[in-house]
Amino acid sequence: MRIATAASAFAGGLPLFARAQAAWPSKAIRFVVPFAPGGSSEIVARAAASELQKILGQSVYVDNKPGGAGNVAMGEVARADDQHTIILGHIGTLAVNPYIFDKLPYDPKAFTPVSLLAKVPSLYVVRPDLPVKNLKEFIALAKSKPGQLNYGSAGNGSAGHLAFEYLKMASDTFVTHVPYRGTGPQLTDLMGGRLEAAAVGAPAVMQFIKTGKLRCIATGTPQRLAQLPDVPTVAEQGFPGFEMTQWYGLLAPSSMAKASIDKLAAASARAIKEPAALKLLEGEAAIAVGGTPAEFAKFIELEQQRWKPVIARAKIKPD
Repeated sequence: MRIATAASAFAGGLPLFARAQAAWPSKAIRFVVPFAPGGSSEIVARAAASELQKILGQSVYVDNKPGGAGNVAMGEVARADDQHTIILGHIGTLAVNPYIFDKLPYDPKAFTPVSLLAKVPSLYVVRPDLPVKNLKEFIALAKSKPGQLNYGSAGNGSAGHLAFEYLKMASDTFVTHVPYRGTGPQLTDLMGGRLEAAAVGAPAVMQFIKTGKLRCIATGTPQRLAQLPDVPTVAEQGFPGFEMTQWYGLLAPSSMAKASIDKLAAASARAIKEPAALKLLEGEAAIAVGGTPAEFAKFIELEQQRWKPVIARAKIKPD
């Protein structure tokens, strides 16, 4: 899959006023999040949007549009030509969906990478009444009851689905997958006792871990998190080299003028590292990144190369 790295060809056909950097943005910017409210994606998007509107001088509002593993929103934004619609790119929509769907409802070349905003550690959590205190005990329980334990995800092909399948392969365990329509509904059932486990981005579950509503048994990061110093990593618990983080970046339709892309990229890289955004993200164990369109495009390419064989081995299929 190739992602367009510039919109210059299209921009050349636009009127001069549409291509002029100083003229953009001329109205509110719609920032689409292709998932339901309540997950890591919304937290990252709102942290960026709050600072972007200060830098750009126009309102930037988050619009959650879930459905189809993110494909519904991606398809809509791919066709947007108002020069003021952008979307949150994600490991699922950019590095998973191209390999699990026979046909996508949009052309991947219809997007221009703008900036990698943040990386979010995947946390492996269980409901607090499950009789396990760490990953080793969970794996032992799963092996004693193959297929009888359930884990939830925000949907087939979601980051949580990928993270747990990655763990299942590494640990040679069989845990049944239950897909939901978003992180929020999944967490409701997990805390309600209808699921045993999940792999979820840190921002969406940190508050529940701190209040005892969920138990974190492992982190997917290479090192322990400062926010959870007593929770060992997956690697520490018998799986050297294991790493799983979600990531989120900003995409624009390739129809957006290059001058606008450049302005948005510079603003995004600055916005995600503003003190208010950093405080919000760091409080939830998310890591601000920032960066150029070229850097984000290269990152997407490397992630596709990383996850394509994992998806094939796990036989991940869409809903």
